[in-house]
Amino acid sequence: MGNVLDVLSARGFIEQMTHDQELHDYLDDGPVTCYIGFDPTASSLHVGSLVPIMSLAHMQRAGHRPIALVGGGTGLVGDPSGKTEMRQLLTTETVAENVLGLKKQLSRFIDFSADKALMVNNADWLTQLEYIPFLRDIGRHFSVNRMIRAESYKMRLDSEEGLSFIEFNYMVLQAYDFLELHRRHDCRLQMGGSDQWGNIVAGIDLIRRVDAASAFGLTFPLITTSSGAKMGKTAAGAVWLDPERTSPYDYFQFWVNTDDPDVVRFLSLFTFLSLDEIQAVEELAGADLNTAKTILAYEATRLAHGEAMAMQALEAAGAMFGKRELPADILSSSDIPRQLSSLQEQAVPQSTLRTAELSEGIPAFKLFHQVGLADSSGAARRLLKGGGGYINGERIAAFDQLVTVEGAENNAFVLRAGKKRFHKVLLVD
Repeated sequence: MGNVLDVLSARGFIEQMTHDQELHDYLDDGPVTCYIGFDPTASSLHVGSLVPIMSLAHMQRAGHRPIALVGGGTGLVGDPSGKTEMRQLLTTETVAENVLGLKKQLSRFIDFSADKALMVNNADWLTQLEYIPFLRDIGRHFSVNRMIRAESYKMRLDSEEGLSFIEFNYMVLQAYDFLELHRRHDCRLQMGGSDQWGNIVAGIDLIRRVDAASAFGLTFPLITTSSGAKMGKTAAGAVWLDPERTSPYDYFQFWVNTDDPDVVRFLSLFTFLSLDEIQAVEELAGADLNTAKTILAYEATRLAHGEAMAMQALEAAGAMFGKRELPADILSSSDIPRQLSSLQEQAVPQSTLRTAELSEGIPAFKLFHQVGLADSSGAARRLLKGGGGYINGERIAAFDQLVTVEGAENNAFVLRAGKKRFHKVLLVD
């Protein structure tokens, strides 16, 4: 397979690394252990976390052992990186509950059986620390002058709120995590987002000072869309990996709606399809490029939610927009069905409405709120006034337009909010 660094680099995962040639040689010498930390501030990860998740999966596929460190301890403190104000502190109970959700999602991408990968919680050691011994044995190795020059601290120091003492400890605690994983599991490589560079380097320095050992760091770029928007942020909010927060169908539609200039990059980052096939997508346009988007959506949904859910979302999309044959020579290593033979609609969110309730008609904004396409009647009004609401493919002209039985097609209404969110209302007697 070659060196995993070459794979990650070719696919666009790497922004910075320490000791480039030494790290390359270290990975060449045999199976290594690496880790990434995940912040348990919510019970679900979102697509903005997919780059670190996929990098761990690539490491495992190359024969290395990944560690997913869930920050049950550091989550009680809060990471100031990339933030202009202090994070809300979480309770121990909330962090523990969130950790369980993250474990379930990470297991979709990484095989934790037979110690092929490890999942650890830094609460196991951080909550056991004694303050004075920790200051004496670990804190003495940190220079305050160097710490406040780190980008993650500079932003907060320059902000109106400033940097709290509890957050100032975050770099020390994350560095100590790296030291603990080095001692417990011979882990010598930490990876993370570009905003973690200072924290990673601090851990490398601590391992050198305390254990007289070498360690390595690697960071990923912040992924933005071609329009400059942060990856995974939509008008409706974050796109979650938890199917209760973002349904598999909506997740599928998020990827289908990828902007044309992003398709090749997202296929490289968020699927395991071969790079040769992905690079050929550069030459595609029109219907063929839409085929590539469909395959991207199928592969991404299959990874996050399993093959059955990916198939259901694919078939539901076919039911909504019409089925078509997918050319076999486009991204041919994907196992996506090239012909959709049995279209199902179960993956599209659905509800029922009694025909009698439409005897006098229902204002469109009320129906959109009722089925959950808007959080409130006011939000529904704003959506429809802005031209973002559709019924059976027709744009709603006025927010209080009456929805009546006469407007149904095949005894149903297909409601759409924006480009990606659908809901089917079935009429019953």
